[in-house]
Amino acid sequence: MLNVEITSGKINNKAQKVVIYGPEGIGKSTFAAHFPNPLFIDTEGSTGELDVRRLPVPTSWSYLTWEIDQVKANPDICSSLIIDTADWAERLCINNLCEKNQVSGIEGFGYGKGYVYLEEEFGRFLNRLSDLIDLGINVVFTAHATMRKFEQPDESGAYDRWELKLQKKDGPLLKEWADMVLFANYETFVVKEGSGDMKKAKAKGGRRVMHTVHHPCWDAKNRKGFPEKAEFDYSVIAAAIPDKSVGRPEIPEPAPPVEDPAAAQAMNEPAAVSQPESQTPQTDPVPVSDGSAKAQLYDLMNAHQVTRNQIQDIVTERGYFPAGTPIENYPDDFVKGVLVGAWDQVHKAILDKEIPF
Repeated sequence: MLNVEITSGKINNKAQKVVIYGPEGIGKSTFAAHFPNPLFIDTEGSTGELDVRRLPVPTSWSYLTWEIDQVKANPDICSSLIIDTADWAERLCINNLCEKNQVSGIEGFGYGKGYVYLEEEFGRFLNRLSDLIDLGINVVFTAHATMRKFEQPDESGAYDRWELKLQKKDGPLLKEWADMVLFANYETFVVKEGSGDMKKAKAKGGRRVMHTVHHPCWDAKNRKGFPEKAEFDYSVIAAAIPDKSVGRPEIPEPAPPVEDPAAAQAMNEPAAVSQPESQTPQTDPVPVSDGSAKAQLYDLMNAHQVTRNQIQDIVTERGYFPAGTPIENYPDDFVKGVLVGAWDQVHKAILDKEIPF
C-alpha cells in the first residue's frame, strides 16, 4: 500500500521564479517594477529613480537573509519580491564567507574550495526564497550580463556568448532554480555603407528585445510558450505571472465612532498628567544566524528580548569597551567567550539593571 498521495495535471496559478538579465541600463529594474504588487530589495541602490516600494539596502549577507525572513513572516506585504540584482547579492555572500573564514578573497580558500562554499551558501539562499514561492509570492532576480568565451567540447574553436555575471557555480545554479530566464538585449545589425573599396561596416538598430529560449550565444528558458524573441515589455509575460492579491475580499473600513457628549466634554477639559508606565524594551532587528559568534549572540538576544543598547550598556559598565561601541566592532573571541559563553550571567546583569529592586 502506497502511503503517498499521487496527483496529476497542471498546477495553475503557481508563483513564478524569474530571472531577468541583460546589459546595464537596458531597463531590467523598470521591467521588474511591473510585476504585481512588487517589493524591492535593492542590493545596489539603483532604483532611486523608480516609484516603487523597497526595503532598506542590505549592507551584509545576514541583513539580506533577515529581510527575506521578514517577508516570509509577513506574506501579505507583497505579491512579488524583487532581488535587484543577483550579482550584487552574491558579493554580499562572498564578503560574508571571507570575513567568517578570515581570508582576503574567494581564492584565498585554496584548491577551489571557496567556490564550493559559495555555491552551498547561495543554494541555501535560493531555498529560503523558495519558501516564499510556497506562500504565493513571485520571486524575481534581475542580474547583469557579461560576455565570456565559450568552447564546446565536441567542436574546435571558441566563440563569445552572454552569461549571467555570477561566479562559475552560482550562475548555473540560479538558472536551474528559475522557472523562466529572460535575456534582454539591444537588437543590432551590421550594414555596409559607401561604395567600392570605401565600404565600411556599421552597427545599426538598438531596439530593446527579450529572448526567452536558449541560443548558442545566450542562456534563456521558459515553460509558458513565449515567442523566442519579443519586445522587452512586461505585457509579453503578464498573463503567466499570478497575483495572489487578486480576488481577495476587500476589508471594509471601520465605521467612525459615535460621538459621546460626555466624552466630548471630557476632551475639552485639561487632562491630568500621569507618570509613564515602564515598558518592556523591544528587540532590535538583528540578522539571522549564520553560525558566527555574533550571530549566536543575536539569537540569544532575540530569544530573551534583549536590545543592542542593553548589551552595549552592560559591556561599557563592566569596562570592556567605551560607550557607544557597536556590537559589530566587538572581537569575535570576546563575543564568544564573554557574552555567549556567560550568557546567563550577562542576562541576569541586564535584568538586575532594568529592575533594581
